[in-house]
Amino acid sequence: MINVQLTITGRVQGVGFRWGTLQIARQLGLCGFVRNQADGTVYVEAQGPKETVDRFICRLAQGPTSYAIIDRIQQTAGHLTDYRGQFTIRR
Repeated sequence: MINVQLTITGRVQGVGFRWGTLQIARQLGLCGFVRNQADGTVYVEAQGPKETVDRFICRLAQGPTSYAIIDRIQQTAGHLTDYRGQFTIRR
């Protein structure tokens, strides 16, 4: 089990990015959250088995919606956290 913190840049706000991210994470059974940042990036924390988290990041890199354009995904290791078994959108 791993936890990653992602900062995603590109055309990622106002294009359904958070909703698409939520759907992918739930399909894969991951826990964590996604939120917009004031600087125009999107921040994601995702937790689950390493192979599943890697698959999640690959799907995000392709864009969770057809309107999103991903320029960069910055990834750092996080600490295992109790997300109460859910992946959510935070404001």
